Amino acid sequence: MVGYFDRFLRRHLNALRLARWGLPPALRDGPVVVYCNHPAWWDAAVIILLAGRLYPARASHAPFDARMLERYGVFRRMGAFAVDLDTPRGAAQFLAASRTILARPDSLMWITAQGRFADVRVRPLALRAGVARLPEIAPDALFVPLALEYAFWEERGAEAFAAFGAPIRGRDLLALPRPERLARLEADLTAILDRLGADVIAREPGRFQGLVTGAKGVGGVYDGWLRLGAALRGRRFTPGHRAAAGADATSDEPAP
Repeated sequence: MVGYFDRFLRRHLNALRLARWGLPPALRDGPVVVYCNHPAWWDAAVIILLAGRLYPARASHAPFDARMLERYGVFRRMGAFAVDLDTPRGAAQFLAASRTILARPDSLMWITAQGRFADVRVRPLALRAGVARLPEIAPDALFVPLALEYAFWEERGAEAFAAFGAPIRGRDLLALPRPERLARLEADLTAILDRLGADVIAREPGRFQGLVTGAKGVGGVYDGWLRLGAALRGRRFTPGHRAAAGADATSDEPAP
């Protein structure tokens, strides 16, 4: 399925980029919880790619809205487990499943901690309380914030962006009362989101490391026409908007 979503992303997005200052941390033995914001439908696909590309030796799991898991049952095969997000029973489901998963030293749990779709600019993030309960059942776990964002730059496909923050031990979080624990987790993630957002606004690809790169250009007949024109002029055809504009100020770009 990692291969499937790799091809899916290449077909529909321009790239998945990692901030150079927010590369994934090296993980030692022991369970890990990666908690992130939840800006878009694409989050599940991006998380699957991050898990498969960055931590292939880890057994990844993720809570999933029970109603949505009925619709997208394939995610069960990739470690998703059902949680009813709107009832006390769902909270008990989440903690029970998490206790079993995080008891294994090779486990890696990915949590969209807002529990709902929320714009990347919304503040406060309003993380759900469940993520702050996990240190109580897994004090040896490592907690890692992950910021996700999407934007359109210069190609027809959108860019997906990700940045990891500094990890913190469950035991260190456990020393804080629950409200302060949740506030600490939220503050760490907010700081990563704000820094990532500044890089996205800057539109400088050099600030990022490409993890997956999709097909550039418009495609179809239009790109075929440009390719033929470049060949007739003895030039190399570059489908990307930035590359085409930089190589020739007029030749392969449509008039405004």
